[in-house]
Amino acid sequence: MLSICILETDHLRPELVADFDGYGEMFKRLFEHQPVPARFEVFNVVEGHYPAPAQQFDAYLVTGSKADAFGDAPWIVQLRTYLLARYQAGDTLLGICFGHQLLALLLGGRCGRAPQGWGLGVHRYTLTAPQPWMTPGVDTFRLLVSHQDQVSQLPPGAQLLASSAFCPLAAYCLGDQVLCFQGHPEFVEDYAGTLMTLRRDQHEPTLYESAQASLASGHDGALIAQWMMQFVALRAAATV
Repeated sequence: MLSICILETDHLRPELVADFDGYGEMFKRLFEHQPVPARFEVFNVVEGHYPAPAQQFDAYLVTGSKADAFGDAPWIVQLRTYLLARYQAGDTLLGICFGHQLLALLLGGRCGRAPQGWGLGVHRYTLTAPQPWMTPGVDTFRLLVSHQDQVSQLPPGAQLLASSAFCPLAAYCLGDQVLCFQGHPEFVEDYAGTLMTLRRDQHEPTLYESAQASLASGHDGALIAQWMMQFVALRAAATV
């Protein structure tokens, strides 16, 4: 059974706590329904919680956050230091949204505010480089998104996996060690819609309405979660 460390990089807004779980629990629920068996432990790094030095995991997943990956808050600086040590130790790293951007930045890429503005609702991506762990295979996939930052340059040696006109660098891997997606496989439509409503004053009315309407189209979060677990499982098997 795989062991996954979930590095939770946010707290839910107070208005959401009564109806929704935090990002760590969202990922646990998502992954527990995938065919690859695993156990999970969540550490909220905003609060300074990390695994004990003796703890070992098959992968470390960095969640989304309302914070900027390029920010200099003390907890972000500490997280960068921790992740760089994990990377240098050869550990498997996974990143979603904020995590996707933070790992790109940490490993030599670039990220920042997207000139095209907020990405909201369900976005479709074209697969650019199919991999052996991407089963079942598809040509395109859809994910729920909520971001105003994007990766603008991949780290040296990274391979682009998925792209869209709105987000050209939507997913990438670095060998068999790092795998990242801009979209949110762990989100559900109710959460994404409620979050958009809470931020409605930040969005153009036409963008808000079209993003809310897109929630009815469905998304492929379960598929992406399966790919992520298969990515981890292949590397774990190869290093036994």
